[in-house]
Amino acid sequence: MQTLAALLRERAPGDQLALKDRALDVAAEGVTIADARLPDRPLIYVNEGFERVTGYPAAEALGRNCRFLQGPGTDLVEVERIRAAVAGERECVVEILNYRKDGTTFWNRLSITPVRDDRGEVTHFIGVQSDVTARRLAEEGLRSAKEALEHDLRMAARVQQSLLPPPEMHLPGLRVARAFHPCTDLGGDAVGVVPLPHDSVGLYLADVSGHGVGAALLSFTLNHLLSPSRDGSVLVEDAGEGPAVVSPARLAGRLNRQFPMGRTRQYFTLVYGAYDGSRGRLRYVVSGHPPPILLPVARPPAPLPGQGLPIGMFEDASWQDETVTLEPGDRIYFYTDGVTEAHDDSEVEFGSARLMAELERVRGLPLREGLDLVADAVREWSGGGPKDDVSLLAIERVNRRTGVEGARTPASAW
Repeated sequence: MQTLAALLRERAPGDQLALKDRALDVAAEGVTIADARLPDRPLIYVNEGFERVTGYPAAEALGRNCRFLQGPGTDLVEVERIRAAVAGERECVVEILNYRKDGTTFWNRLSITPVRDDRGEVTHFIGVQSDVTARRLAEEGLRSAKEALEHDLRMAARVQQSLLPPPEMHLPGLRVARAFHPCTDLGGDAVGVVPLPHDSVGLYLADVSGHGVGAALLSFTLNHLLSPSRDGSVLVEDAGEGPAVVSPARLAGRLNRQFPMGRTRQYFTLVYGAYDGSRGRLRYVVSGHPPPILLPVARPPAPLPGQGLPIGMFEDASWQDETVTLEPGDRIYFYTDGVTEAHDDSEVEFGSARLMAELERVRGLPLREGLDLVADAVREWSGGGPKDDVSLLAIERVNRRTGVEGARTPASAW
């Protein structure tokens, strides 16, 4: 295909000029030429594209400075950019709000180029106007939708935060603390502390697969389902002689039937325990979740036994209860894999060994203070921006009558 320049070379000078004029006239963009040698740089040429874009016929545009396209909504900053470029005799490209003859607005991508004579003096300015209104409106629509979505996510995050238990709770014979740091506005972790009959407390930490809104919605559902309500709770059942606490393994089976992955397209891991305050005994279940860590008063931290499949993954999965009895001062830590799988810049995981070393380091501190320091250590390890939610839940048995924990002898004394 011949270029326009090659085509023009094959024609006589008069034909070349006529072809240039026709090419400019049929161009989709508006093309103008302003005379830089005359006062106020009036337009001496406008093409048909200019007439289509602006609605101004050539007869009304010629002899005027093109500022007549400006109006009350035109950005004065962009106007000043044009003036500075013209005064400095240099090229410029701006997107500016202009007005058609009928008063309607359009976004004009305006390109201005100086034309110099043989002596290097600017004699004219060529302007090219492109109507980019559709693109600007689409961008504005996307920006508004993004802002609305971000607002909704912030509101949802506030709701999620409101569903969390307090950062620290003092219950009869038990202290509880939690740390919750979602990797995005909405987290897929669920944390709960639920009062149960017979001087018991339910404690759970769940981690929904995936991130974002979908994971948060399932997390909301779990929080609602496991919370007390007028109709009772799935954590409690009627044993004929009054309410009884559902065993953790049985609860896992109930949840597995209620949230099959074939229907929800998601699964979640769970560690749930029912703490009997009168005995200091925690009966718990582990469902695809990292096992809890026991920190005895005078022994090193160690993972508790327990394993099982995630909730919702297999229809015929089964679980079994585990039991541990706490002495005053003993602590148990629940955590999500966002803690141990947090990576540093070298893709090295924080790991369970480092977690237990951190728990050892803070054993002499109050429960919440130590838990917050552990969460900070995980976030610092990953550069302050872990790729997964970081959630921890800790309990400490205290003397029911005095509220004082046992003597926290350093493990090195053993």
